[in-house]
This record gives sequence, C-alpha cells and structure tokens, in this order.
Amino acid sequence: MKLSKELKIGVTGVVALVVLFIGINFLKGVNLFSNQSTYYIRFSNAKALSKSSTVYADGINVGIVSGVLYDYRRPGEVFVQIAVDHKLRIPKGSTAQLDEAMLGGCTLNLLLATNLQEAYHPGDTIPGSDATGLMAKAADMVPQLEGVVAKLDTLLASLNKLATDSSLPLIMQNTEGVTANLNRSTVQLNHLLEKDIPLMANTFTKAGENVVTLTDRLNQLQMQTTLDSLNNAISSMHQLMTQVQSTDGTLGLMMNDPQIYNNLNHTIQSADSLMNDLKNHPKRYVHFSVFGKKQ
Repeated sequence: MKLSKELKIGVTGVVALVVLFIGINFLKGVNLFSNQSTYYIRFSNAKALSKSSTVYADGINVGIVSGVLYDYRRPGEVFVQIAVDHKLRIPKGSTAQLDEAMLGGCTLNLLLATNLQEAYHPGDTIPGSDATGLMAKAADMVPQLEGVVAKLDTLLASLNKLATDSSLPLIMQNTEGVTANLNRSTVQLNHLLEKDIPLMANTFTKAGENVVTLTDRLNQLQMQTTLDSLNNAISSMHQLMTQVQSTDGTLGLMMNDPQIYNNLNHTIQSADSLMNDLKNHPKRYVHFSVFGKKQ
C-alpha cells in the first residue's frame, strides 16, 4: 500500500509536535514517563515563583512547580501546585518555604519533618511560609541602613561646618605648635633615657653595693659578745634588786624593817635638835677664857 504525499506530511507533523512537547517538558524538568504525585501549598505571597520552577527537598531536586493559582475565594492567598516523584514521602509537620534569589526568581524548598508515623497524601495541602532568603534579610536591613545614612548625613554636615569655620587655620597653627613641643619633649626624653637614666642606674647600683658592704661589716662585728655583756649586766641588776628585796642582807633589812627606819628617823631628829640647840646656846657646850680661868 502506497501512502499519499499528504498523509506522510500529516504523520511527520504529528510526530514533530509530540517530540516538541516532550522536549519542552523535558527542559522544564517534567518527566512524562514517570509517575508523579501532586501536592498543594498555601502562601500569602508567591513572590516571583513561576510555573516549572524547581522544587528542592534538603537541597535535592525532587520535582517542579506545575501551577500557581490565586484563590479568589480567599483574597491574599495563593495556591502553588507541585509535582514530585511518587516515591517521595512528605511527613506531616513538614513545611514549604520560598527563598528569593539575588538576581531575581524564587525557589521552593520543602522542609521535611522527622515524623515517621504520618505523611501527607497526594492532593493534600502543605503549609507554606514567606521568603526568608537573602533578599528578605536585605529588606529587614533597610531601616537600619536608613538610620546609618541619616547619621552619615549629620556627620558630613558637621565636617562641612568644620571645614568652613574661620578658626580652623588657627586651630591648625596651634596643632603645629603642639606637635613641635611634642617633638622637643621627645628629644629631651630620648636624651634622658640615653644618658641620665644610665647614670641614675649606676648611682643606685653603687648605693646598693654600699648597703651590702655595710651589712657585711655589721655582720662581722662581735654582736654576740655585746649581747652577752648586756645579759650579764641585766643579771647583776636582777641580783641586786633581789638582795634589796630580801631580809637577809643589811640593805634589805634597812629597806624592809620599819623599826630600823623609825630609829634612824629618831636619830636624825635628835641630831637636828642638838644642832639647833648648839646654834642657839653655844655657851652650854663651848667655854672660852682669856685668862684661862673657868667660871
């Protein structure tokens, strides 16, 4: 059977369309010859996520985004449809997260939980969270950058005001004077460190040597002999005080016997009375005669 020219052209066109369809889906990451499971994820904002975007789980490509649908019944919510390998088991408690790229675009990451008992079934809805990538962090830094920029503006204004201040040349001149004084002080300090400090160190060294010599000479003195003499003197004084306090010796009797004290006191009083009487009546005791006749 001979095929007509028109039939050959039609069959060729159909085959080309099938190959084109398979090629386009292959470039999108869709494997038409493998079983895939469909899940839905709810986001408040899909950011720049587009159809055919890659779906990652722990950094591994596990599927693609098969559709992005806006929920008109619930304004502010977006449904993302994903198609993943049917062998992938998504435990309950897992979440999906959007990460914005630096140069645009967005990736979808499945944060798989460690729940081994329960898992989502195909067609279930997985909770999603907003983008927390580098661009989101940069957005959080914008208020801080605005504060830094404001401080920089204030600093630049202060610098401009300082630069246009008429007293700035005088300040610079004073600064030069202070610098010159510091240089002179540095020279003097270097001179002190190079010459005066070594001389002072030598003087202290000699003084230390003299102290050591004096200490050696003091050690060479007969200190033990001097201490023995002092101990003997103290012992003799102790014996003398013991004898004075004792009633065996004469001095002890005189110091401790009140009768001796009274007698001595009485004798002194009698001698005093005798001397007074002698002064008042000398004729009673001494007689002088010019002719040697006694009356």
